Amino acid sequence: MSLTLHGYWRSTTAYRVRIALALKGVAYEQVAHDLRTGAQREPEYQTLNAQGLVPTLETDDAVLTQSPAILEWIDEVYPDPPLLPVDPDGRAIVRAMAATIACDIHPVNNLRILNALRTEFGADEAVVNRWIARWIGDGFAALETLIARHGDGFAFGATPTIADCHLVPQIYSAERFAVDLLPYPRLKSAADKARALPAFAAAHPDLQPDADRA
Repeated sequence: MSLTLHGYWRSTTAYRVRIALALKGVAYEQVAHDLRTGAQREPEYQTLNAQGLVPTLETDDAVLTQSPAILEWIDEVYPDPPLLPVDPDGRAIVRAMAATIACDIHPVNNLRILNALRTEFGADEAVVNRWIARWIGDGFAALETLIARHGDGFAFGATPTIADCHLVPQIYSAERFAVDLLPYPRLKSAADKARALPAFAAAHPDLQPDADRA
């Protein structure tokens, strides 16, 4: 099967998908859309993704959008190694961890939201950074408790899951905006363990073809 991932090097949602594909050892092509210039809103791209967002994953048979759905598709089509626990309770907990990031942290810190704060509400960068830290902090505090309860090296258990595919990109964003991670030692430890794996390292934004090299 041929796969084409439409993304942007700094997009944390595309980063999630790159991690999952790398963990599965699946080859794919990349097409970059520079979010800073609004390339994701070009009519040609919006025929693929009506929302004009990244990522989009083109397969031989379908066009997939929304990274949580894409991750689950990847795990179903390429089941080894599994990214969800075998038991229903474990799967629900991992999905809840992922949703804490995908539903509660990321949407309010998305580039279009930050740009709206700047352009429509007159927020300066100090205010924007406080906004980012506030919502990351709320989500990370909850995740710290969950990882303390369910982690065993990784966010859940002793092997990477979809929770880690979400966590590592969100840590990247937190570090980019200088969010204090000291209150979340278990979360940081789980992210560091995941980032040390070759698959996570290969998916890092700085290593993508469209990354800024300056």
